[in-house]
Amino acid sequence: MVKPSYYWELLEHLDAIDSPATISFTSNLWNFYNNPDKWTELFKHPRVGVTTSFNYGNTRTIAPNVPYTVEMFWLVSDLFLKLVGYRPDFISVVNLENYEGCIDNVFLAWKMGVECKLNYSMASGRQSKPLILAKIYQVYLEIIRLGLSNHEYNSKQLLKRLGSGNTTCPQNRSCDSNIRAFNPAGGKDYYSCGSIADDREGHTIDFEAEMSGELQKPLSSDVNLVSLKTACLSCSLFQICNGCYKTIKDMKQFGMVEEHCSMMKQMEGEIINISK
Repeated sequence: MVKPSYYWELLEHLDAIDSPATISFTSNLWNFYNNPDKWTELFKHPRVGVTTSFNYGNTRTIAPNVPYTVEMFWLVSDLFLKLVGYRPDFISVVNLENYEGCIDNVFLAWKMGVECKLNYSMASGRQSKPLILAKIYQVYLEIIRLGLSNHEYNSKQLLKRLGSGNTTCPQNRSCDSNIRAFNPAGGKDYYSCGSIADDREGHTIDFEAEMSGELQKPLSSDVNLVSLKTACLSCSLFQICNGCYKTIKDMKQFGMVEEHCSMMKQMEGEIINISK
């Protein structure tokens, strides 16, 4: 996060133009915990929403070689509740290192009375290899079986997607039309997906052309990203296996398509049943 003064200026501008826009933060809130006077007033603003982040294990740190422990997380969450007035929901990233036991994050959300969002890792940034998509669906199914879906965002998205309801990233193939990632390099570093932007392997959008009224959709226009494989087009699980262009790209790039498909076929009956 940049200095609070930046966001206050942005809020003033939104008020001046009577915009309905809001500001959403995703942060581990460690700076807030150490400097609450600096952030509390801003976080209480009605246009501002805050989500935090936590995983069990050593994959999330607050300083080099200093894991962000569950005890620390409770302290931060408790202070936020006391000063801002609510306990923030949190995001957990599930990768090959912390896959086993990742549902513990959802049990923690249940104890806190908040919602956790278990995001599967993609091959972007520091993450060199993605999690096989089917593995996270195994987790979402277990969450639903345990009756914990009210405390986990993506398992609810799975149910919505199966029922043709409105969904969000990474279960929304219309992202090309309504998501934009503007990176520091400027107009030549402009994308319709933040993770695709991290890859920097094409699918850029011409900023000047789009600002002139030409809506560009480079992901949905790429025939290689239509589906994991041709057989997907007639499969009952098409929507949930092909809901994200970046995931399609990763699964193909890392040769994971057939393993994913085999695992999904084993779950197909249960997945279809929960959608009825």
